[in-house]
Amino acid sequence: MAGLTAQTPQPTAITVHEQSRVLEVAFADGRSFRIPFELMRVYSPSAEVKGHGPGQETLQTGKREVTLTALEPVGNYAVQPTFSDGHQTGIFSWDYLYFLGSQEADLWQQYEARLQAVGATRDTPMPDKAASACGHHH
Repeated sequence: MAGLTAQTPQPTAITVHEQSRVLEVAFADGRSFRIPFELMRVYSPSAEVKGHGPGQETLQTGKREVTLTALEPVGNYAVQPTFSDGHQTGIFSWDYLYFLGSQEADLWQQYEARLQAVGATRDTPMPDKAASACGHHH
């Protein structure tokens, strides 16, 4: 996950569009993506969302209105956004941003299917977690 693969083009511009809630990323191969903040938040590569292994994912809901409050560079290979719901542990590599942008339609479809499977919608509030940020009960 760390670093770039030889195939991933470098971003040439990253623009936060607060009104439309998208992160616009232009890559050196000429492709440009407008990645919705909601998609980034739902597919955050953090342990909080991804879990620590297959089947450990936490389905994110109620993120339609989420915004970016900060976007910090991580080395020269990634950015770390802070979302308006306080989530800030996801590090989005150029690889991952390219993946989100290029696979957006499929990712939305998978997300909608996962929501439907548990009887939730994009606007269902997240259940309150009294446990640690990792979701583990100690």
